[in-house]
Amino acid sequence: MIQIAVMGYGTVGSGVVEVLNTNQSSIDKRAGEAIHVKYVLDLRDFPGDPVESVLVHDFETIVQDPEIRIVVEVMGGVEPAYTFTKRCLEAGKSVCTSNKELVARHGAELLELARERNLNYLFEASVGGGIPIIRPLNSSLTADEITEITGILNGTTNYILSKMSHEGIGFETALKDAQAKGYAERNPEADVEGYDACRKIAILTSLVSGRQVDFEDIYTEGITKITAEDIQYAKKMGRAVKLLATSKKEEGRFFAMVAPFLINELHPLYSVNDVFNAIFAKGNVLGDVMFYGSGAGKLPTASAVVADVVDAAKHLHRSIMTFWSSQKMELADISNAKRRFFVRVKGDSKKDAIKMAEIFGPIEVVKVNLAGEFGFVTGEYTEAEYQERASRTDAVINRIRMEG
Repeated sequence: MIQIAVMGYGTVGSGVVEVLNTNQSSIDKRAGEAIHVKYVLDLRDFPGDPVESVLVHDFETIVQDPEIRIVVEVMGGVEPAYTFTKRCLEAGKSVCTSNKELVARHGAELLELARERNLNYLFEASVGGGIPIIRPLNSSLTADEITEITGILNGTTNYILSKMSHEGIGFETALKDAQAKGYAERNPEADVEGYDACRKIAILTSLVSGRQVDFEDIYTEGITKITAEDIQYAKKMGRAVKLLATSKKEEGRFFAMVAPFLINELHPLYSVNDVFNAIFAKGNVLGDVMFYGSGAGKLPTASAVVADVVDAAKHLHRSIMTFWSSQKMELADISNAKRRFFVRVKGDSKKDAIKMAEIFGPIEVVKVNLAGEFGFVTGEYTEAEYQERASRTDAVINRIRMEG
C-alpha cells in the first residue's frame, strides 16, 4: 500500500479525494499498488465530512511520517506551498501539484531537487486542468523540437468571450454571468487580465526550451478592453476574438505573449468555445497537434492530479520528469514580432479612410452598423512599427492583433 497526503482541501483537494474514492479499484490497478489517503491537511475543520477522520492541521505530521511516499499539493499560491513542497522533497517524498504559480516561479529548483533524490515533482494539472499536455511534451513529443505552442489556457476568459459573441453583450454583463455560474471568481483579475494564462505559457515555454522563463517577462494583455462593438467587427470579418497564450521559436529565440487575437475559421482554435480550453503545438518533425478538453473545474483538474499520483506511484525510485535549467532565458522582444492589426477609429467618411491610409499604408476597411467610426485591417508590421504609426493619430478607439 502506498500512503499519500493531500495538502489543501479546497475545490481541487476535495476533488482529488473524490476521484480516488470513486475510481479506487481502477486507479490501484494502474498504479500496481493500493493508494491510500492517510492525511488531509487544512487549517479548517469539516464537521460531518468523511475526510474528518484523516484531517490534520499541522504540516509536521505529514513531513515527519516516513510512511508518506507521495504528497499532493493543491494549496495554491507560493507560500507556504513552496516551503512545504521543498521540505517534502528533501524528506524523500514525491510531490504532485496543480499549483501553476508555484511551478512557474520555482519549477526549475523543485525539479532539480526531485531529480537529485530520484523523486518526482509532477504538475500536469498546473497548465491545462484535465487536458494532458505536460506528459506528452515530457515523453511523447521528445523526438520533436517544438517550435510553437499556442493555447486557449483560461476557461473563464474563453467563456466570457464566447458569451459576448453568441449574445452580443458587453464584457461586464458576460463577466457577471460567468461569476453567477461559478466560472469566475469574485475577484476575477487573475483571469481577465491574462495573468493565469501567462503563468501557464511560462511553464510550457520553460519545459520545451529547457531554461527558466519568468512569467513577469512575458507581455500580457487581458480581455477587459474588448467590447461588444469589437465583436461586431469580428463577426463581419468571419473571425472570433480569443485570448491566446503563445510561444514561438524564431531564429533560435522564443517570443512569448498573452493577448486577445482575431483568428479566422481555418485556425485550429477558432471553434473552441465556452469553458473549454485547447493547446496547439507545432513540432519540426510531427507537425501540428492539438489537445482539447475541460481546462478547469474540480474533477477534470483533480483527475490530472491523480494521474500524476499514479505515475509517481509507478516510479517511486526513478525521476521521470524532464527538468529545465534555472538559468534564465531572455525572451525575444515582442516589438520585433510581425503581424497584421485590426484597428477601430473615429470618423466614417471617405476622407477619414484616406487619412488612415496615409498613416498606416494600404488598409482594408471594415464597416458595421456603428455611427461615427469604422475599422480597418493593416498590412504586416512589427509591434514597434504599429505603435509608431498609431502615435500619429488620436482617432484610435481600440486595436486587436490578427492571427492567420
